[in-house]
Amino acid sequence: MELFSYMENHDYEQVVVCQDRASGLKAFIAIHDTTLGPALGGTRMWTYESEEKALEDALRLARGMTYKNAAAGLNLGGGKTVIIGDPKKDKNEAMFRAFGRYIQGLNGRYITAEDVGTTVADMDNIYQETDYVTGVSPAFGSSGNPAPVTAYGVYVGIKAAAKKAFGTDDLNGKKIAVQGVGNVAYRMCEYLHKEGAELIVTDISEEACARAARDFQAVVVKPEEIYDVECDIYSPCALGATINDDTLSRLKASVIAGAANNQLLENRHGEVLDKLGIVYAPDYVINSGGVINVADELLGYNRERAMKKVETIYDSILNVFDIASRDSIPSSEAADKMAEERIEAMRRSRKQFLPNSHSLLSRGKKRGPGA
Repeated sequence: MELFSYMENHDYEQVVVCQDRASGLKAFIAIHDTTLGPALGGTRMWTYESEEKALEDALRLARGMTYKNAAAGLNLGGGKTVIIGDPKKDKNEAMFRAFGRYIQGLNGRYITAEDVGTTVADMDNIYQETDYVTGVSPAFGSSGNPAPVTAYGVYVGIKAAAKKAFGTDDLNGKKIAVQGVGNVAYRMCEYLHKEGAELIVTDISEEACARAARDFQAVVVKPEEIYDVECDIYSPCALGATINDDTLSRLKASVIAGAANNQLLENRHGEVLDKLGIVYAPDYVINSGGVINVADELLGYNRERAMKKVETIYDSILNVFDIASRDSIPSSEAADKMAEERIEAMRRSRKQFLPNSHSLLSRGKKRGPGA
């Protein structure tokens, strides 16, 4: 990889290489954009096949967080960390404390959180060295398990998508096919069931399916059958890339809205959905409840305030559809445009103040202890 060329082409700000021989820490912190505020993004630990693959993942994920945070209306930029190693064998307290010191050295430019391969306990170890971490144990003032909040955000996003497709956001009697009923999707199904939706579910876990059938009177189908069921809404809540050439010819839904990440196998599948007249709620907008929730920790966590912010996902989804109609583009592109327009507006605003920035700095220099 020609790193500087890649960073320039995609407008990255910074890459930090972290190494601690004693603990075995090998990590990359990628900071994509801090126009809206400090970069927020989780720490992933994975057994990458090469250091280059690890760096590529960090860069890709950091850019994704810029868009996700901007689309969510947060005053935060995008960043991500990957730690190279087996999360089942290579972890130790010293590793995450050493990593915490690297974060502290960035002086607030980057704030981390839990991600694939890391846990609340890992965040607690990072917290011993820096305050720039979210998702720690509730004893330290965190928000706790983010799944219920993420689920609520997906639920309100489904209602917004239904309003676009059917003219009403009332889900009573709507048939919703849910792929995957893990922690987030189970709680999402609870909201849908209470509103009177008819649920059709699948999961590789028979236990998860049985629980949904028992608690929500859901109809259970085999994993491969979920694409062929008659339904109003298809809700992918497990693996990514389930919107592809094979499934698009089988899906019978008018709406696609779910919690899974990276739902489109390729960008062109967003264009296919648009041509088919299927309403698509872009994944990183509808599933942003989790990041909205942990971002509230930076203000001193308030559950009611966080949930109110999560409710704005409804308006964000409708705004995506408005941009798509305005510019005659698929909703998948409209989501990117919504995020980019917000970032660009902030850049223009900052430029207006540049001529006078020296006076602000000079005033700041006059302020000392006790001023």
